[in-house]
Amino acid sequence: MRRRIIHKFGGSCLREPDDIEKIAEVIRGDEQAILVVSALWGTTDRLYRAAKDPRYASRLVQDLSKQHLRFAPNIDSSKNAHLFSMVLHNLKEALRSLAQHPHDQSALNNLLATGERLSALVVAHRLQELGYDAYPLGAEDIGITLDGNYQANHVDLQASSTKLDRETLHGTPVITGWFGEGQNKEIAILSRGGSDHSATAIANLIDADRVILWKDVPGIFRLNPRWGIRSETIPYLSYQEAIELSLMDTPVLHPSTIEPLIEPEIQLEVRHLYDPRDEQKTVVGPGRPGDRLKAIGCLPNVVSLGFSHHHVDQHQRQLVKILGELAQNEVNWWGLESRLGDSRLIVSQHDMHRAASIFDRFDIKANHHHHLGLLSIIGCEEEDMDAMNSLFESTEFELTWLNKTSSAARVAIDGEDLGRALLLLHNFIKETSQTVIQQN
Repeated sequence: MRRRIIHKFGGSCLREPDDIEKIAEVIRGDEQAILVVSALWGTTDRLYRAAKDPRYASRLVQDLSKQHLRFAPNIDSSKNAHLFSMVLHNLKEALRSLAQHPHDQSALNNLLATGERLSALVVAHRLQELGYDAYPLGAEDIGITLDGNYQANHVDLQASSTKLDRETLHGTPVITGWFGEGQNKEIAILSRGGSDHSATAIANLIDADRVILWKDVPGIFRLNPRWGIRSETIPYLSYQEAIELSLMDTPVLHPSTIEPLIEPEIQLEVRHLYDPRDEQKTVVGPGRPGDRLKAIGCLPNVVSLGFSHHHVDQHQRQLVKILGELAQNEVNWWGLESRLGDSRLIVSQHDMHRAASIFDRFDIKANHHHHLGLLSIIGCEEEDMDAMNSLFESTEFELTWLNKTSSAARVAIDGEDLGRALLLLHNFIKETSQTVIQQN
């Protein structure tokens, strides 16, 4: 039996009515495609604004109705008209509840879910007009269950697998992303950007062949474009490399997007909706030998907190307590050096004061050192670390290698101009990777 493909379309692929024609084009020939959609571009921000400020709420229903009628002009007189009216009615009810009870989390979630519900409706409607057997589905209606109440981090795969109504997934379903049923049976919302996680979770649940995340970029770049350095897209990343890069200031993917794919070894592709050429994409899948030096992740402005104790056993107990307290308070640490009674933890400058207060709680005086940034060199081997040390020897920059895994090496960098350091590293990685390709 042919395994199905999950196509995820984010808000950046739903900016203009013509985008739905493009969606129909990229799924052409796949009558078994499953679509997961975000809200139309800008809709979620408007819903959040209306929830916080009643001045925006008074016009919201009419404005959203007009916006979605631009994408699906005939939906209000079609067989989908009753669904369209019902979603708008539920939007009015959510706004009315929030006006009376501003902290009603259930009403807020029902308000926010409206964006995905309307998006699924208009996409399905236009695909029907273009000849597809398409229909909208609410994630919670097919059994997608999240691991929390009102707010959640993940789809609960075990609970969802038990509840999932696979019989509803015929033809070309268009499923709402970002939310599902919480443990208390109310609507629960994933963290922002959670629609990608919805797509990969559904892929896990139905054992899909692969997931394609359609974006407004042609893949994942070797270096975040925010640094103003032109770089190429990465052809292939292992699951672990993709997670590491997503943690280190790369906005295209979130770690939770990757996690449901690892055990069943489902492939993920990141592609550009308006440039769907096969060579212009990033593929994420199981690790494979021979690939080296793929990308640079960068967290600017980090701080190392160093502490020591002359009794090694006592120091180890202190370290365990601190790490536990950091986790309890959701303070991320990005690197750890520990040797015989002497340790250093790397945290972001943003989290420095919260981390320092935890040290104070245990009467530990930590010394602070500010670094220009923390870099993660994806696909780095020992010989690459030696070559990079040589590269920076005659510069004003100083590298402090922290830890190395099979997927990456993290290094703290000191100096004056982070952009210049990144350019040096980017050019080195580009030249090295080209050499490796030629040798192979």
